[in-house]
Amino acid sequence: MNSSNIQVVLVNPSHPGNIGGVARAMKNMGLRQLVLVEPRKFPDPEAEWRAASALDIIQAARVVQTLDEAIADSQFVVGTSARERRIPWPVQDARLTASRIVQHSSTDKVSILFGREDSGLNNDELRRCNLHCHIPTHPDYESLNLSMAVQIVCYEINNCYSFLISFLIKKFYCGY
Repeated sequence: MNSSNIQVVLVNPSHPGNIGGVARAMKNMGLRQLVLVEPRKFPDPEAEWRAASALDIIQAARVVQTLDEAIADSQFVVGTSARERRIPWPVQDARLTASRIVQHSSTDKVSILFGREDSGLNNDELRRCNLHCHIPTHPDYESLNLSMAVQIVCYEINNCYSFLISFLIKKFYCGY
């Protein structure tokens, strides 16, 4: 995995606190590149406050006007959604998606798209993706906070990479 090839892209985030929470979630799991597509309110002190010790991620965040600009140099784009769609796109859960992200990041620039807090990514934005990540939730309450969704995906990426490293070490040193 090359974590410098992975960027988290927030499309039209409306709440600066969520931007800070996302930065914190990313840093906890070793990701550092945050891109904001037309944020409603950024920079903002609340984003900085919520970022806590991930202020460096906030300060280095790249702000762009369009999704096309955000993903222009990406060879592999993942769209996330809490809702299941009826359109037959390739969909995987966060764990399987993470393995694909880890694999692609070794040679390709990877963008992971997260949509608006109130409505997610629209179909046009999802059409630009190579893969869709669905985070299943309990049917009684299917809505995840933006920073929670980012945390889940980033955790799975970190977990997949840690497992891969552990496997390679065992194989190299122990022969299995």
